Amino acid sequence: MAEEKKKKKVNYATAWAEARKIMWNARWRLLVGSLLMLVSRLAGMVLPASTKYIGDEVFTNQRYELIKWIALAIGISTLVQGITSFALSQILGVAAQLAITNMRMRVQSHIERLPISYFDSTQTGQLISRIMSDAEGIRNLVGTGLGQILGGIVTATIAIGVLFYLNWQLTSVTLVVLVIFGAVLMYAFKVLRPIFRERGEINAEVTGRLTESLGGIRIVKAYTAEKREELSFTRGAHRLFRNIARSVTGVSAIGSFSSIIIGAVAVVMILIGGNAVQSGTMTLGDFLMYISFTFLLAMPVFELTSVGTQITEALAGLDRIREVMAMKTETDEDKSRDALPAIDGKIEFDDVYFEYDKDVPVLKGVSFRAEAGATTALVGSSGSGKSTILSLVLNFIQPTTGTIKVDGKDLQSVKLRDYRSHLGVVLQDNFLFDGTILDNIRFSNPEANLEKIKEICQIANADEFIEKFPNGYDTIVGERGVKLSGGQRQRIAIARALLADPRILILDEATSSLDSESEALIQEGLNNLRKGRTTFVIAHRLSTIRSADQILVVEAGEILERGSHDELIALDGRYKQLYDKQYRFEQNLFVNPGEDFTGKPPEALSQTKL
Repeated sequence: MAEEKKKKKVNYATAWAEARKIMWNARWRLLVGSLLMLVSRLAGMVLPASTKYIGDEVFTNQRYELIKWIALAIGISTLVQGITSFALSQILGVAAQLAITNMRMRVQSHIERLPISYFDSTQTGQLISRIMSDAEGIRNLVGTGLGQILGGIVTATIAIGVLFYLNWQLTSVTLVVLVIFGAVLMYAFKVLRPIFRERGEINAEVTGRLTESLGGIRIVKAYTAEKREELSFTRGAHRLFRNIARSVTGVSAIGSFSSIIIGAVAVVMILIGGNAVQSGTMTLGDFLMYISFTFLLAMPVFELTSVGTQITEALAGLDRIREVMAMKTETDEDKSRDALPAIDGKIEFDDVYFEYDKDVPVLKGVSFRAEAGATTALVGSSGSGKSTILSLVLNFIQPTTGTIKVDGKDLQSVKLRDYRSHLGVVLQDNFLFDGTILDNIRFSNPEANLEKIKEICQIANADEFIEKFPNGYDTIVGERGVKLSGGQRQRIAIARALLADPRILILDEATSSLDSESEALIQEGLNNLRKGRTTFVIAHRLSTIRSADQILVVEAGEILERGSHDELIALDGRYKQLYDKQYRFEQNLFVNPGEDFTGKPPEALSQTKL
């Protein structure tokens, strides 16, 4: 594993391919930017070139009248350089931000379409880091970073040409020193690449854990776990610090080595150039010009050192993005599947096995048929496989072996998007977005009008508490619906499912967060809703289960019993045991409206799940 991970860190071929694609998309801006950069760099040559005329003509030949013209040329070139540099930063800066935005949109769109199994094994914070942080490095590919590299190459090329013209022997020695520096620089970047890649991974892990900690702040405070979370974050922060310290050390070493190289070039230049002036092979103006162009050559060296590190970091981010983008999405899988514009809703399981972990079966040969418009209830002890069956019906996961059919068609052969458009879902974890109640209910059907939504909310028994809020349907629910009670969140989730007008309805503990009174109030609405729809129910109260067309008793991943409520009671098997365990109190007690007919407290009833 360690060798595989190491190999993964230094694989940048595909990252370069992605970088080329990004640069190609911004090619026109880069072309204009390159032309501006060329003008800017050429204008920057006027000042060092003028030193020859100042040395030879003004001072040696005493042509002092040239000073004002030289000063004018320097002034104009400086103005041109300033204007083009500003325009360059604007053009390439906008190109960089556009590229970053497009990349973020591409990655977000791709991640949203990945299978549920990917999200089950990946922290949300890591995904956010991929979308937001990793894309940020693109600015160095199509922004000022790339401009600096191109500008540095142009400047260095011209400077070397001029230096060869002035003194080829001195320049040859200088180039040997610079080649050695280039080789050291390449090796340094090769060493730094894995460090930059690891930094992105550590940052994603720390962000992921921090997101979880802040998202679960109520649990953290309830169990006084602030110190533990602080220590967890501290460990991650120190890992990130050590990584950054290593990279800073590496970059600093490169910078220091650059200074030494520049110093070495200056020493060689003074010794050889000074002797050349003394011997008459170079004029004073040539020597001054040589010094100016040598420093002009040194500037790109420092720029390439700095920008090279940034480009390396950008490629590391692109490589991490590439890994995500290489994953096959559900949309990709749909391309080869058949359309499913309408369904009756008949669902069949045929000898279905499923494993989350290899050789650890969760479902073992599950077979049943849910007729269109019928209600199928799943009961059994916790961990028996009920929720896994519903996940298979939703196609969040796929069977290890066996087939699942909808209206006689293999679920794996039809477009997943088409199939899910016929689904309505109320899961155990009722997720609400940080927006208004209206936005959350309308999430399943954005085109629904307010009148329709109010009608749905009456069925879900949500209207009575919504209308009590000062802002009514425009009430902000907070992150994950934190400003609402559990029962209120559940009723909004039920209304959201009803608004979708699904052919297949999934109710996974749909009334688990409701008290007995609220459950009784919406039960009739749910019963009316189920008519004509294929419904799958997991519930811990018989008010829903008793009216189901069939009840499947699931234990240890297998269906032990099946039939209606009366048939299973008569069978005197596992269902009867669960029934007697939950409802062992006398049934001839007085029943208050909204109270379970046993008279058993709701808190006690909720402890035993069917």
